[in-house]
Amino acid sequence: MPKKSVADLDPRGKAVLVRVDFNVPQDDSGAITDDRRIKMALPTIRSILDRGGKAILMSHLGRPAGKGLEPAFSLAPVAKRLGELLGKPVLLASDTGGADSQAKAKALPAGGVLVLENVRFNKGEKKGDDATYVAGLASLADAYVNDAFGTCHRTEASMHAVPMALKALGKPAVSGFLVEKEIQYLSDAIARPKRPFVAILGGKKVSDKIAVIQNLLSICDHVLIGGAMAYTFSLAQGGRTGKSLVEPDKLDLAKELLAHGNGKLVLPVDTHCADDFSSGANKKIVRAGEIPDGFEGLDIGPETAQKYAGIIRSAGTVVWNGPMGVFEMPPFDAGTKAVADAVADATVKGAITIIGGGDSAAAVEQLGYADKVSHVSTGGGASLEMLEGKAFATVAVLDDK
Repeated sequence: MPKKSVADLDPRGKAVLVRVDFNVPQDDSGAITDDRRIKMALPTIRSILDRGGKAILMSHLGRPAGKGLEPAFSLAPVAKRLGELLGKPVLLASDTGGADSQAKAKALPAGGVLVLENVRFNKGEKKGDDATYVAGLASLADAYVNDAFGTCHRTEASMHAVPMALKALGKPAVSGFLVEKEIQYLSDAIARPKRPFVAILGGKKVSDKIAVIQNLLSICDHVLIGGAMAYTFSLAQGGRTGKSLVEPDKLDLAKELLAHGNGKLVLPVDTHCADDFSSGANKKIVRAGEIPDGFEGLDIGPETAQKYAGIIRSAGTVVWNGPMGVFEMPPFDAGTKAVADAVADATVKGAITIIGGGDSAAAVEQLGYADKVSHVSTGGGASLEMLEGKAFATVAVLDDK
């Protein structure tokens, strides 16, 4: 059922509680090294402010223990950066729904912005059902907006119990523009793909993506496998994998997926391997399943890259989750770059191309392809669960159109 969005909300004179995903990377000094997630939330925030509303923002950052303030995980740098992007002052509350939040929310003028401190400083956030914590957050606002796609697969308090509490008071709960866009792209890709539908899956472990592979094999025309997970499939076929990362306990699963793949599961035909995990190591291109002892696979080989690129360039829909190799370390970025180039070409030809967050998003950003595809998801785990065909309780709770 389509959900109402912030565009359906009349925020004039109202305090709007927005769950955003400001879980941004920082260096050792606390400086933000990538502010893309903050920028992705700006359309929703500006929509509220431009129409006379007050924006009260809440987010997690990192994995604090839930025992109060941990300076390393404070949202203070995020609030500062948000203020720079908006070109206006942004207040920071020292708590989440407590006395400081209450006072600052009450004093917030129309067009004002307040960032609450990290929701995960409170143990009630992960627990999800702490009545006092939930009531404190719900009391701050006249409406709720979920614009945190990266956390949509988690029923934490700020994602599920808080909108439930606001709805029980007769107040609206809607999606933000980012969540609306993410769900539209991913759900449409699965339900109504333009064919051929090609999925590209990489990463370290088959076990991380069992359900995704199974679901995609039922709806895709081709599922291309790269990354270290390819070596587990190779070992299951009796191949030699040297000292590559493999999951020996998942060989039966790999065999089962191969048997039921109906020819849709496409594996590498060659491998770029090295005798050490470094760019200066001794390197070889070998046939798949022929990695010598003392060597480890670090990327798909050039023949595989060419084969995959050909399949991708003829696609109508492409979903990509997981790099093809160690994209952070040349020359083992070649396979991921070749795939990214082919995805960009497919986009130009009219394909819908979706990068499924996480390392895939980091790879296309680093390699310069982020603006050459249809959509780069902000949520790795959430996009994976959507590709599994799962529904999100955090979205179901929002108001229907």
